[in-house]
Amino acid sequence: MKYCQRCVYPENHPLYIVLDDQGICSGCRVHEEKDLLDWTTREEDLIRILELYKNRDDSSYDCIIPVSGDGDSFFVVDQLKFKYGMNPLLVTYNIQFNTKIGVRNLARLLSKTDCDHLMFTVSPETVKKVVRESLKKFGDIYWHITAGIQAFAVTVSKRLNIPFIVWGVNGWLDQVGQFSHEDSVEMTKKVWKEHNLRTWSPLALVNEEEGLTEQMMKAFMYPEDDELEQARTRGIYLGNYVRWDAQKQIEEIIVKYDYETAEEERTFNRYETIGCHHNSGVHDYIKFLKYGFGKVSDHASRDIRLKRITREEGVRLVSKYQVIKPSDLPVFLEWIDMSEEELMNYINPHRDNSVWWKNREGEWIMKDNIINHLKDEGVEKARLQGALDRKEYIQSIVLEDPKDDHEYILMGRSYMDEIDFKAIEG
Repeated sequence: MKYCQRCVYPENHPLYIVLDDQGICSGCRVHEEKDLLDWTTREEDLIRILELYKNRDDSSYDCIIPVSGDGDSFFVVDQLKFKYGMNPLLVTYNIQFNTKIGVRNLARLLSKTDCDHLMFTVSPETVKKVVRESLKKFGDIYWHITAGIQAFAVTVSKRLNIPFIVWGVNGWLDQVGQFSHEDSVEMTKKVWKEHNLRTWSPLALVNEEEGLTEQMMKAFMYPEDDELEQARTRGIYLGNYVRWDAQKQIEEIIVKYDYETAEEERTFNRYETIGCHHNSGVHDYIKFLKYGFGKVSDHASRDIRLKRITREEGVRLVSKYQVIKPSDLPVFLEWIDMSEEELMNYINPHRDNSVWWKNREGEWIMKDNIINHLKDEGVEKARLQGALDRKEYIQSIVLEDPKDDHEYILMGRSYMDEIDFKAIEG
């Protein structure tokens, strides 16, 4: 397996990373733009776009912002409402794997920004059937979330006549450099199909024998092309116009909004995806079992590019975290009523054969590992020059011990932070 000589991404990244003749990946190359672009000019471009949608006569809202309660949601809302004077409607697809910290952070976002908010909660039993079917068909437990988030935002846009959606950062750009910042790529149905849906149409998951009907899958459907054309829905990524630095941005949010952070098992990052039991847990573990790398590689690669850590430090962090079996696995297995053996039977056919092989005892063995590429020829030449800008991830004061959080919180139905938001008198 070839790995980027600058960061720690492997060449088999499912978002189609490209290594150039110097062994540097497309994600690292596009990241170089962040130090070259005139961000003042790009912000001016953003302001011109926002003015097109501000104070429209036929709508109470200037834009839609999809939010989860994670730190990037705070940043986007804070920028759009308080810096640029937009009146946003916040929308949330209920992921249902919610942690108490995630619920509290979302409550903070809604209360402290004083924004109107819509949440969409699909029937829990429907979600459970969808997750089972997505596991069977393509070894994924997160399909309903990635499919639902964008589909809900676009559906609200069409139905409420709010044709403008603002997202945070384009992952295809920020991680693997599929696009340039200068392309100013916007939200498209193509991205929804290829990334959010993993190329699987909602109708492809219909299974009448398992009680999963076409009607039940409508929650994950995009409006038809003619409806989209009529609605004129447009979605932009703030990261194309603002120099994106998630750690720096979220640390500002910690100070301004008392955002809670949390230690994670499978990565050193304490700021992101902490509102979900499984994003950095079971979901990420499955990613590792399929491709041989996980979220810690995302975080280490980004911090290397920002010169927060060295590549050597990144390699050691990846080696430490990516093999950890997550403690949230029993929670997931109990919820979906599945044994670990049954889960593995769904995952194993999707392992990348360039990464994994099965020995005579039936054990899966990695053919290669990032630690073997610590001192590859070309690493020194590819290394970013200049002093390191080290930043430790902050552990905020947590209102409840996350270790006691062993069940999902279905937001809006069963849990509220009584300390900050007075759900209980006194």
